[in-house]
Amino acid sequence: MKSPSIIHSLNKTINKATFSSHISKKISPLLMLLFSLFLISCEEVVDVDLDTAPPRLVIEASIKWEKSTSGNVQQIRLTTTAPYYADEVPPVHNATVYITDEDGNQFDFIEEDNTGFYTTDSFIPVMNTTYNLTVVHDGETYTAKETLLPVSDLTYVTQNSGDVFSEEYIEIKAYFNDPADEENYYMYTFDAEKDNTIDVIEDRLVNGNEVFAFFVSEDIQSGEDVDISLSGISKQYYNYMYTLLAQANEGGGPFETQPATVRGNIINTTNPDNFAFGYFRLSETDKYTYTIE
Repeated sequence: MKSPSIIHSLNKTINKATFSSHISKKISPLLMLLFSLFLISCEEVVDVDLDTAPPRLVIEASIKWEKSTSGNVQQIRLTTTAPYYADEVPPVHNATVYITDEDGNQFDFIEEDNTGFYTTDSFIPVMNTTYNLTVVHDGETYTAKETLLPVSDLTYVTQNSGDVFSEEYIEIKAYFNDPADEENYYMYTFDAEKDNTIDVIEDRLVNGNEVFAFFVSEDIQSGEDVDISLSGISKQYYNYMYTLLAQANEGGGPFETQPATVRGNIINTTNPDNFAFGYFRLSETDKYTYTIE
């Protein structure tokens, strides 16, 4: 849009015109022309020149031991941050990635076909064991420490339906039992073809009781499958995800306070100021596929 001085000039001209119908008749065609030009100018596309920060390493290291599996195949993804308008997330190549356990075992992750995905088929998951992640990239070393935590079994799933303002929805609840006399934290996901959700739960108010994960959708239909996942997580990871989800749900306009950078548990031991984004976590995970009735 053009300078506010144009609007100010138009307002002054209109105010003067109210004092004399004779003057108004003479200047009205000019006002119409100016106003039309003003509206057209407001439709011009404005290219915003956004500042671009130096790229940072992003480490997606979620080690999940699915129940009833060996848990030996695991994957870690390395990328870098990209400009806002970039079409792709740049993968990171030729990094050294490995995890060690309390017994000194080392599990090397090897990149797959220059994709930025690093995998191993020799991981050994042991419940309540602490693991250390090491990533070496561009001469700098990143480390993190986390413990593999258990999770309760998903016991059953219920489905209900309803409508709000003539919009029909389907509600799904996946139940599990929280262990008594323990401090537990959970992350759950519901993944359908056209909709999904992710959330975290703490047991502070429901310790030792039956708890449910919750999903509501207006897009899912009868016969569709919904993949449900429940993972045991640490308090630190719960706080990390809670903050991320809160920022994602806030939305907000261009004049609101922008979200703060959320730091994970990964430390750059070579250059602490060049920190990485992402988190290293280990979880036992229970999964269930529910078909919408």
